[in-house]
Amino acid sequence: MVRHIVFFKLEDASKENKKYIQEILLSMKGKIEVLCNLEVGVNFSPEERAFDVALISDFSSKDDLGIYAKHPVHVEIVNYLKSIHTLTKVVDYEF
Repeated sequence: MVRHIVFFKLEDASKENKKYIQEILLSMKGKIEVLCNLEVGVNFSPEERAFDVALISDFSSKDDLGIYAKHPVHVEIVNYLKSIHTLTKVVDYEF
């Protein structure tokens, strides 16, 4: 199994926008066959170093992660997040 974790730092970190981004990310559920599990959390920590939203997704293999990366539903979301100047950090690992 492969776990893919992405942290998002939003230019607009309002509570409403964080919730909106969470909903956009969760909308991938059931639309991408290789996606085994998807969880999205909204940060509540006021620390400066904190990111605003976290996505945790699981895949059966590295190949499936690659399929996900190129899937049109995922690409559309990535393009939107880039368009609103979202900073991201990622960690991928096998478990």
